[in-house]
Amino acid sequence: MLLENLKQLLAADMAAIDRVICARLHSEVLLINQVGEYIINSGGKRLRPALVVLSAEAFGYRGKHHHDLAAVVEFIHTATLLHDDVVDESALRRGHETANALFGNAASVLVGDFLYSRAFQMMVEVGEMRVMQTLADATNTIAEGEVLQLLNCRDADVDAANYMRVIHCKTAKLFEAAMRLGAILGAAPGADEEAAAKYGMHLGTAFQLIDDVLDYSADETQTGKHLGDDLAEGKPTLPLIYAMQHGTPQQAAVVRGAIEQGDVGKFDAVLQIIHATGALDFTRQQALRESESACAVIASLADSKYKQCLLELAHFAATRQY
Repeated sequence: MLLENLKQLLAADMAAIDRVICARLHSEVLLINQVGEYIINSGGKRLRPALVVLSAEAFGYRGKHHHDLAAVVEFIHTATLLHDDVVDESALRRGHETANALFGNAASVLVGDFLYSRAFQMMVEVGEMRVMQTLADATNTIAEGEVLQLLNCRDADVDAANYMRVIHCKTAKLFEAAMRLGAILGAAPGADEEAAAKYGMHLGTAFQLIDDVLDYSADETQTGKHLGDDLAEGKPTLPLIYAMQHGTPQQAAVVRGAIEQGDVGKFDAVLQIIHATGALDFTRQQALRESESACAVIASLADSKYKQCLLELAHFAATRQY
């Protein structure tokens, strides 16, 4: 219900963003158009570009640059998806074949590079150094997060702090940047800008925590991805880390072996251990704490329908089932 309300509130803005995306996605190279359009049009919640708009509107911005920067954020996000699916050897995303499954790994990587470079062309056109700094820092941090996650794969000794560091870098940083961009455009006071950025970090963290829960509990027809993908890739996410810490030695050994071998054949056994230890409930509680923190940091912002939507979005991030 929230996403429908969000779509209604931002309908005109999202239509404008789509026009920017279509115009700036164009290339004289046909394959770039094909791959770019395929991944951009394959679904998704478009939360990150929506955050740019919500933040800008909450701070009273009345120009057009928020549409351009929302498209930039979507391009950066899409580029990370293209690269992620190659690294993870994924075949399904949002219920469709991944671009790498359809067009090949080389095309996916190179079109991802095109989207990154196009994003930087567009951010330069805004002509605001702090915008460029925010997005440059974010893309660099995201790349670090990707490498950290790669290093963590099949490492059953990864602890919760290390896992959270990956989330903050890989996922939450772009949420943070999206909120900061809107605040910068709206000329928000320094304290309000930092509050907006912290909201984005907490929201993105809650969102990723629930993604990790859904990998062991969701309806595949709703998520559009296979259950157990994280386990198959040997990713030590919080549900697995908690299960190893709170299960019996025998249960911990099963989970450890599944992580180290990337053994999706042990998915049912691991799932039983996750449920027995309460790992999913624990992870959902952590997501709820992040959601509450997100709401708390923007409590002092001026009331508006955009602030209210941000508060509702934080609740959605921690309670969603898809």
